[in-house]
This record gives sequence, structure tokens and C-alpha cells, in this order.
Amino acid sequence: MSTKQMIRVRDVMEANFHTIDGMATITDALQAMKKLGAQGLIVDKRHDDDEYGMLLVSDIARHVLGKDRAPDRVNVYEVMAKPVITVDPEMDIRYCARLFTRFELSRAPVVENSRVVGIVSFSDLVLEGLYRHI
Repeated sequence: MSTKQMIRVRDVMEANFHTIDGMATITDALQAMKKLGAQGLIVDKRHDDDEYGMLLVSDIARHVLGKDRAPDRVNVYEVMAKPVITVDPEMDIRYCARLFTRFELSRAPVVENSRVVGIVSFSDLVLEGLYRHI
């Protein structure tokens, strides 16, 4: 009987994630993404009873560029996804991949004790999880 090593989201997630305030403009978000080399930003909670949001490059393409809106006149909260599906750091990456497929996600915040501790993407699951264990 073979025993497979379980790979958890914590093992492959990106712990260096970037946040932005929902009141920031899309121009601010684009400048941050470019400077940081990020494809997405976590949108901070406004208070403890709020939920996290997420702003992806694809959201900006769809809701700003595709609708010919001025990025300096659009706020992050108008474009972001909120609430977002979050992932537990102890989740098996196989289940995380199934979750991403089922809900058509490309990345998700990793939340532990009601705080974001990282972000995980399909690329992380495959390249950091599956590939390094071949």
C-alpha cells in the first residue's frame, strides 16, 4: 500500500500578498499591481464584520477597459469581487483545485482565524504543489 504525502494549501500559497483599500482608484490599484508584479490585490475589510474582497486584472479588463471607463474615476469597490470564496491553509491542494474548478476561480485568499495569511492560485497548486512532488 502506498502512502501519498498530503500537500496542503499552506505549503504552496504565496505568503507575500498585497492589499488595497476599497476607496482607492483603479489607477492606484494598477500602479500597485505593476510595482509589485501582482495579478490581484486583496481588498481590506472596512471593519470586523465586513468581508474581504479581491480585485483581479481580469476584473479591471472586464469592468473598466472593456466598458471604456476612466481608471482614475472608478473606485476599487465598484469593480472588485466581494465577498470572495476563501481557502483554509490546511486544505489539501486536490480539494482546492476542485473548489477552483467548481466555482471557476483562478485564485483565492487563504484565511486563518479570520485573517488573510496568503493567496493561492491555480499556478501555485500545479507548479508549487503537484510539479515539485513528481
